[in-house]
Amino acid sequence: MTATRYDRRMYAVMNDRRAAAVYATAGRRRLLVGTHFALTAVGVGAWIGTVFGPGLGPAAAIAVVMLPWVLLTGMLNGSTRGLLELRGRMLDERQLVERDRVRALAHRITLWLLVAGAFGAGTYSVLTDAPLQAAVTPLLVGVLAAHWMMPLWVAGLRVQDDPVDLGDLGEDFGE
Repeated sequence: MTATRYDRRMYAVMNDRRAAAVYATAGRRRLLVGTHFALTAVGVGAWIGTVFGPGLGPAAAIAVVMLPWVLLTGMLNGSTRGLLELRGRMLDERQLVERDRVRALAHRITLWLLVAGAFGAGTYSVLTDAPLQAAVTPLLVGVLAAHWMMPLWVAGLRVQDDPVDLGDLGEDFGE
């Protein structure tokens, strides 16, 4: 199948290197993933507080978190060159294999989060004499968010640094 105009545009967006300095190294990508994880946790916690708690105070936190979260999501997608966002026909064989590996690892991590969440909800119910449903709904919302974002976080941590251009090294050595 041939690439559509949408495919070509998304490929160009995901491979735009203007912001590459932000995610050029593994350390910077770890910082991006960690910050994105924290913003996701704050946003999900605020959403849970807005929906299940009294008042609309947490809604302000959602508004504050949203813009940086969207920007970081774009940076993470750019760091992976659209591994998870591009259609399969726009990826080469190596990228398709890497996407499968990322998804499989994210799936295993999410499985263990579900196991821990089920254990935690049960423990909460036993220790506090609260009905199990009091813990289950917020827990499910949190695990759903983790399930949704986990492939992006895993891909952001697994992506390799771009190869160094040997022509640039010659300038460093006085050539």
